[in-house]
Amino acid sequence: MSWGIELWDQYDTIATHTQKGIDFCERFTHFLKDRCSIELKYASELKKLVKNYQPKKKEEEDYQQYTWAIKFWDMLKELHDLAGQHEVIAENTQSQVLKDLQSLITETKQQRKKDLQEGAKVQDHLKSSYSQLDKSRSKYERAFKMAEKATDDYRKADADINLSRAEVEKTRNQMMIKNNQCDECKNEYAAQLQQTNQHQRDHYTQQMPAVFQQMQGMEENRINKIKSMVKQVADIERSVIPIINTCIDGMVKASDGISAEEDSRAVIDKYKSGFPIPNDIPFEDLSNASVIDTSNANGTPKSSLDSRKGTVSDKKRNKKDKKGGGGLFGIFTSSKGEESKEDFSDLPPNQQRKALNRKIDEFKKEIARETAEREGMLKMKDVYVNNPALGDPNALEKKIEENAQKIDSLQAEMRKYQGYLTNMDVKPSPAGHRRNSLSDDSISQSSTNMEISQTSGPPQTMHNEPEVYTAVELREKPDKKAIDDEDGDHPEFDQTEGDFDDEGFPVIGTCRALYPYEAGNEGSVAMTEGEEMFVLEQDQGDGWTRVRKHDNSEGFVPTSYIQCHFYDQDEV
Repeated sequence: MSWGIELWDQYDTIATHTQKGIDFCERFTHFLKDRCSIELKYASELKKLVKNYQPKKKEEEDYQQYTWAIKFWDMLKELHDLAGQHEVIAENTQSQVLKDLQSLITETKQQRKKDLQEGAKVQDHLKSSYSQLDKSRSKYERAFKMAEKATDDYRKADADINLSRAEVEKTRNQMMIKNNQCDECKNEYAAQLQQTNQHQRDHYTQQMPAVFQQMQGMEENRINKIKSMVKQVADIERSVIPIINTCIDGMVKASDGISAEEDSRAVIDKYKSGFPIPNDIPFEDLSNASVIDTSNANGTPKSSLDSRKGTVSDKKRNKKDKKGGGGLFGIFTSSKGEESKEDFSDLPPNQQRKALNRKIDEFKKEIARETAEREGMLKMKDVYVNNPALGDPNALEKKIEENAQKIDSLQAEMRKYQGYLTNMDVKPSPAGHRRNSLSDDSISQSSTNMEISQTSGPPQTMHNEPEVYTAVELREKPDKKAIDDEDGDHPEFDQTEGDFDDEGFPVIGTCRALYPYEAGNEGSVAMTEGEEMFVLEQDQGDGWTRVRKHDNSEGFVPTSYIQCHFYDQDEV
């Protein structure tokens, strides 16, 4: 199958067809450029979308605590990576396919121009041969006509009796000359015809087929290159599909990682204040509690409820109420108008402990960084000592000294905050402070402390919230020593569930001391390892459990130092 044979007479058609092929290549170029532009625009819009929905600075804390927020952030990251793959498609198409396509167009244009020039040259050669043939034929025709006329003139002269012999001979000679010229033109025409026919045969069987074959090869090469490029475009997109699928799998994984239970626990951990549930408000009989205020000139009686309005705690409460953070519900919110204290004592106990731990962690990281920097400077100093040409070891002395001072300062600050935390953790609940309810949180907290104490030895610090009292409660709470004096000695007897002590505390279980404990605070009792005791009051979240020993002494012991067994567990 050859254009030179099948299309021997379609030179102009082939020239037009090859131009259409080049036009298609240029159209394909525009298509790829538009495709790349769309891919880049799509990637840009996706990245813009991700940026718009990135968590704001004030939202970062939520995005680090809740699974729904964390996993949404993960989904945004996967979407950002997916957008990057569309950029890869555009970049690879531009750098690989478009570059090759531009080279193909340039090469095809040059080849087509060369082939057309050669074809035009061959065509001109044949046209020149045709022109020579026409000229020789015309010349032969003129000579033939002149020879015929000369012959007619001679015949007429020879038949005319009035002409002399000389005139007839002259006509005869003229006839001979014209006939000879006619024969020469005839021979020239015959030779030119033979030559032209040879040129025509060469033109249609050799020269033009060669040109057509070159143009056919050029066109087939263009088509094969277009085929390869179309496949290359598909391969570029196919190459990023695994990564896109990975991004999609990451989004699915992010959705699977969302846990309502974990988020509910996170809400508790974030917002739990650590305050105990308030006791019942006692009834105040105004008829019996009325007293005469001697400082009042009118002698108007005031109730005991009115007399509490002037206490320190009420004044503070009134101030907090004005700021929107007082009252019972003020423990769940913090007032923006108040500055945070250094020991975070303005926060609820649970939040105070978390803030102190965060502060301590920050100091630890800073100390670790400074320590690593110090070790690097010491190593560099050793190198300078061993090889003074590299540097002066004395130049590092000042930096090492400053680093040591900074580490000492950081350690001092960290110890200060550790002291704040220790003061929170070791502060016992007063023995006389009555608690009348048990929360599920406190039960789970004491169980957790019990498990920790069984596996990790006696803890250095307690991680439960101490009791928090208002000024009135601190003023009205009974003294431990006074209570002990009032209690007196109690007879020893085996107490079971439902037994009550003199103050009305029921025995709710038993416990065993896992570690020895020295009572260093008022309201606490000492115990020895393995000692069995009765549980009078369960841990309310402050890290202390009220117990009675077999010598009838009562007090609070660290919950993490004992293993408890409650009677209500037997009922279950």
